Amino acid sequence: MVKYKRILLKLSGESLMGNQGYGIDETRLNEYAEQIAELVKLGVQTGIVIGGGNIFRGLSGTGKGFDRVKGDQMGMLATVINSLALSSALKNQNIQARVFTAIRMEPVGEYYSKEKAIEALQKGEVAIISAGTGNPYFTTDTASALRAVETEAEIMLKGTRVDGVYSADPEKDPDAQKFDKISFAEVYTRNLRIMDLTATTLCQENNLPVLVFNMDQKGNLKKVLTGENIGTIVY
Repeated sequence: MVKYKRILLKLSGESLMGNQGYGIDETRLNEYAEQIAELVKLGVQTGIVIGGGNIFRGLSGTGKGFDRVKGDQMGMLATVINSLALSSALKNQNIQARVFTAIRMEPVGEYYSKEKAIEALQKGEVAIISAGTGNPYFTTDTASALRAVETEAEIMLKGTRVDGVYSADPEKDPDAQKFDKISFAEVYTRNLRIMDLTATTLCQENNLPVLVFNMDQKGNLKKVLTGENIGTIVY
């Protein structure tokens, strides 16, 4: 039995680097594809938004002299590259996937619409939604929240390299405490940067819960969907 029938999975582009420091690590990519394939075989309708930080981050590009709008557009293209790679890896797992783009770039991907994405999900295809929101100044976290709400997902799963939400950065503070669950209001009060504020507000206003978990631990994605108590639920 699965806990959720339709989800939106947000993946970190930076996690795709694995230990390489840049680009796409094939081992990590295939591990992600295997985990996602398990969900589809369980009947979970799966939408995915993936970041582009392993290739280019628009905001950091601004600090290197790029115009912010151009930098964000470059970041959008980076998410398309990652989405195409994940689509290919899923097809190697015999899972049908469709890549949607928030800006027109046929034949690279289909131009995104809510109706087409939901149609793909209902057919058992993975809907990989790329190019962010199609607008500068919005992160892929915000794009994930938006696409989750649009596609009527029951929950947004945020796959990270840490195993949940902590009171401080666990990689820097050994006394950081992990939350099993936390409200959006408390996230604001404690100034916990789980996602950017726009994404957090969008989830809160639309009553979309977010589950933060360690995606790099193989098998965790299936555990989340079968109801095991891992990660942190933000509600």
